[in-house]
Amino acid sequence: MSRVAAAIDAAEATGRGAFVGYLPIGYPDLQTSIDAAVALAESGADVLELGPPYSDPVMDGVVIQEATQAALAAGFRLRDTFTAVREIAARTDVPILVMTYWNPVLQYGVDRYADDLLAAGGAGLITPDITPDAAAEWIAASERTGLDRVFLAAPTSTDERLEMIARASTGFVYTVSTMGITGERAELDAAARGLVARLRERGVPRACVGIGISTPEQVAGVVEYADGAIVGTALVRALRDGGVEGLRAVARALVSGTPR
Repeated sequence: MSRVAAAIDAAEATGRGAFVGYLPIGYPDLQTSIDAAVALAESGADVLELGPPYSDPVMDGVVIQEATQAALAAGFRLRDTFTAVREIAARTDVPILVMTYWNPVLQYGVDRYADDLLAAGGAGLITPDITPDAAAEWIAASERTGLDRVFLAAPTSTDERLEMIARASTGFVYTVSTMGITGERAELDAAARGLVARLRERGVPRACVGIGISTPEQVAGVVEYADGAIVGTALVRALRDGGVEGLRAVARALVSGTPR
């Protein structure tokens, strides 16, 4: 079993849904982003999701875009991804997924990226802009290295597409709560519950819901029907406004919503 799947199952065994926390690498600087990720793990995150900054973040909302653009302006380089993963993995056993757009992986070299991520202690990739039918090279590299491949399912995904995602994903399926970019919303789209049910029908053992989750109450609502909740914007805002200790406080509050 993958480290990510094991972490989700361990949370389930204690009567909780899993908490997956996202932070951008290099914001506000590389060392602080490393310290922030460790603080997130220490605050109860079951899985860490780290995002290398990208020049065209089509899925990200304003708060995350501002953070990633600041990291790029401060000199972030792709190699910093592996530095961050290596240093974080040396300080926590919480599995680390890298959420990356596909072009940087392709430019770096798929096999080289997989090998360097594995060597750094990473657990796998979340790939928001590539579908399983276009990911043969990544699927082969992940099978060779044992890295998890987390694909996204959306409320608009066809049954055929969900079948493909169910077969190709490991660790969990990233279940998009609503159509649109990341960010906080007052109410989560009810389509998320229906989408998780559709994934269950196709044999998906672990589905975590992301996009728009920003409060402990929303986390609690999600883990009623899903295996975990994914939070990004609220954590990035906390880091921006309160530094690492501000992030730690918000993360603990969000994790408090995971018991079932």
